[in-house]
Amino acid sequence: MVHSVTRAPNTVSTPRRTTLLVILDGFGHRTATEDNAILAAQTPNLDRLRRDTSHTLVSGSGPDVGLPEGQMGNSEVGHMSLGAGRIVHQSITRIDQAIANGEFASNPAYVQAIDAAVAAGKAVHIMGLLSPGGVHSHEEQVFAALRLAAARGAERVYLHAFLDGRDTPPRSAAPSLQRAEAVLEALGIGQIASVHGRYWAMDRDNRWERIEKSYGLLTQGAAAHHSATALAALEAAYARGEDDEFVEPTRIGDPAAFAEGDAVLFMNFRADRARQLAQALTDPNFTGFTRGAQPDICLVTTTEYAASLPCPVAFPPDTLEDGLAEVLANEGLTQLRIAETEKYAHVTFFFSGGREDTFAGETR
Repeated sequence: MVHSVTRAPNTVSTPRRTTLLVILDGFGHRTATEDNAILAAQTPNLDRLRRDTSHTLVSGSGPDVGLPEGQMGNSEVGHMSLGAGRIVHQSITRIDQAIANGEFASNPAYVQAIDAAVAAGKAVHIMGLLSPGGVHSHEEQVFAALRLAAARGAERVYLHAFLDGRDTPPRSAAPSLQRAEAVLEALGIGQIASVHGRYWAMDRDNRWERIEKSYGLLTQGAAAHHSATALAALEAAYARGEDDEFVEPTRIGDPAAFAEGDAVLFMNFRADRARQLAQALTDPNFTGFTRGAQPDICLVTTTEYAASLPCPVAFPPDTLEDGLAEVLANEGLTQLRIAETEKYAHVTFFFSGGREDTFAGETR
């Protein structure tokens, strides 16, 4: 936690000073040379900094950054930890704890949406990244949502599985799909209704033509590909040369599109790659592409993807006070955040502890 900043006064003899915090996203330290691009590269500036300046190493994974033991770190967690200056219990940990202590089963946002759909004879849709990667979601949390829908009396439950291949090996989706099918079989209800590579359903760079393909399948059942089972869809995608990440949106079995009054639980806990699809589904002023069907659904987001989205949030953000950005603002200092589009949310929303609004003196 940052409490104050000491600064020297600006005078004629002491010119205004600018401090840079440069984040090399994905850069790490490992002494082994095998498959180590950083050690193999020519890095004269980094070599000079290591040789001539004070430096240290910090851990970016597991409990040191508020993640479960053995869970790899990621960009969101890294930026949030740097901005907070302390351990922040991440969304994956909060949700896992809620599942373990029973609070997940009584979560008001989930329960109210499911109960309303059940009372009206509507369907419950569960969608999100079906992956053990733990970066944007975790499949065990998806399975917990399936069990919750069944426990609340839902008779029509549909799983729309987004496939990983970035935070997991490129062709590793089959076991996750098999585990999902086993959960559904044990529950005695539900089916996998569609599969989408995350390249399509989870774009974050305003490439709306990608989101449009998943949107069309989710809301209209429209897809260039369809298969009898999820595993057959995966095999067909591999035959087309598509790894998990790039599997074109594929309908499984009969169409099971969103309809008016349905409940939709979006199980991704990381906001940046869930925001665009949620926006397309709920924003009345959306202009990213021409939407066909616009079903009036109850979309519940697991975490807050954007403050502007008109959705119930199952796990609202915790308030993080006295982070670096807030302390700089309170001291009357200015700050400039710069990143390419892909990392804009990281140097703003995540670095500010989940805050969308700018601080005083902050320019983005």
